[in-house]
Amino acid sequence: MLNAIILAGDNEDDHSALEGNKALMLIDDKPMIEYIIDALRAAPHVGKISVVGPAEELEPVIGDKVDYIIPQGSSMLENASRGIEVFASDEHVLILTSDIPMITPEAIEDFIKRSEDVKADFCYPIVNKEINEKRFPGVKRTYVKLKDGTFTGGNIIYISPAVFKRCKDFAEKLIEFRKEPIKTARLLGIGLLIKLVLGIGTIQQIEQRFGQILNITAKAIISDYPEIGNDVDKPNDIEMVMKYFAQGKSQPI
Repeated sequence: MLNAIILAGDNEDDHSALEGNKALMLIDDKPMIEYIIDALRAAPHVGKISVVGPAEELEPVIGDKVDYIIPQGSSMLENASRGIEVFASDEHVLILTSDIPMITPEAIEDFIKRSEDVKADFCYPIVNKEINEKRFPGVKRTYVKLKDGTFTGGNIIYISPAVFKRCKDFAEKLIEFRKEPIKTARLLGIGLLIKLVLGIGTIQQIEQRFGQILNITAKAIISDYPEIGNDVDKPNDIEMVMKYFAQGKSQPI
C-alpha cells in the first residue's frame, strides 16, 4: 500500500486565476478536493491519505474522509515537506495537487504500477500531446518538445521521503530561477538546456541529468491517462470539468 499526500494550500505561489482556495471550490455541489480523495480511496494500492492546507477550513468539509489534516506552511514545497513528515518512514509516497478533479482510480493505479516497475527514487508522469488533445480538444496545456515526442506533465509524483529531503533545496532554486534562464542553465547544465530549447533532448537525457545532479534514480512515466495532468486554474477549466462529468468520462470533451 502506498500512502498519499494532497496539497490543498492557498499559498501565494499558487498562481491560479481563481479566487479563494481551489480545493474547496464547488463542482456540482461537491468540493474539488473530494474528487481527488474519492479517486484515491477507490485505488486498491492507496493506503492512508494526508491533506495539507488551511486546517480550520478543511476540517469541517473533509475531516471524516481523510486520515490526517496538516496545517499549511508558507509555500507548496513546505506543504509537501509537512505532508511527508507523517509518512517519513515509508519507502515511497504519492504527492498530488488538489486541483485535478478528473483524476481516476485507474490513472492512479496505472501510475503506481509503472512507477513500482521501474524501481526509481522519483517518478513523474508525462502525457503525449496527441493523447491529451484527443481527450481534451482545445484545452491549452504547456508542452515540451523532445526527440521522443511532445509531452505535458502531470500533477502527481511518486517519491521516496528520504530523497525529497535531499531534493528540496534544488527544487526551491528551480522555482526561484524559473524566469531567469542563465541561472536555470547553471542548475541544469547549459548543454541540456540547449537541447531542450531546440527540441532534440531525450527523456533519458533528462532522467540522467537529474540523477547526476541529485544522486537519485529519476524516471519519467509515460501515462495514457490525460486526466492526471489537466488541472483547474481558470474559469474555463471549470467549464471543461463540468462538461467532462456531464458527457461521461470516456468521451472526448
